[in-house]
Amino acid sequence: MFFRQLFEEESSTYTYLLADSTWRDAVVIDAVDRQAESIRKILAAEDLRLTHILETHLHADHISAARILREQTGAKVVLSREAHADCADLTVEDGDFVVLGDDVIRILATPGHTPESLSFRWHDRVFTGDALLIGGCGRTDFQGGDAGTLYDSITQKLFTLPDETLVYPGHDYKGRWVSCIGEERRNNPRLAGKTREEFIQIMANLHLPDPKMIDVAVAANRKCGSHLQGEKS
Repeated sequence: MFFRQLFEEESSTYTYLLADSTWRDAVVIDAVDRQAESIRKILAAEDLRLTHILETHLHADHISAARILREQTGAKVVLSREAHADCADLTVEDGDFVVLGDDVIRILATPGHTPESLSFRWHDRVFTGDALLIGGCGRTDFQGGDAGTLYDSITQKLFTLPDETLVYPGHDYKGRWVSCIGEERRNNPRLAGKTREEFIQIMANLHLPDPKMIDVAVAANRKCGSHLQGEKS
């Protein structure tokens, strides 16, 4: 199997490239527009064929590279049905899977950060987007977020995975790149030992500033991202 983790500094976003070593089929998770060329170069250097572009949710802090990568490679854009994004080639829900060569990537619906948030399970790891972060979780104060729903998604879905399952988040702001389910269940300060009501109170009192790109990013990402400034279609 092939695995590559990329980091986009401006939005502190992790992008992941996964591939089947036999058939050379690849998928990308949460690709950022500014990294589209780097992704294309990796695919070429490793002789990989991009088949799917997976989005954990409609991002508010960066513009997706999904559209331009689809134009360059013919890969299918995959989003949750709850995203209601007409640009998606394939919409999925909890329990679905995406074929990757001789393997599959399993879809876990993990709403709460946003209603359409997904996580993706592959082999010994889970890609949690903004639902579960290392030592934290995604905020729930815009884009239809709901703290109670996020608590349920994490505790009833992600925390039921084996302790040794590797957690690869959508972002990290402290230079950390991987955790595991057991570590987060035991030590995540927002969740460990917290009741649902306590978690809701914690999330209600974060008082975070809006993401810098929220006014343009969400609208663009409903169109699978836009690589031309001011483009309307």
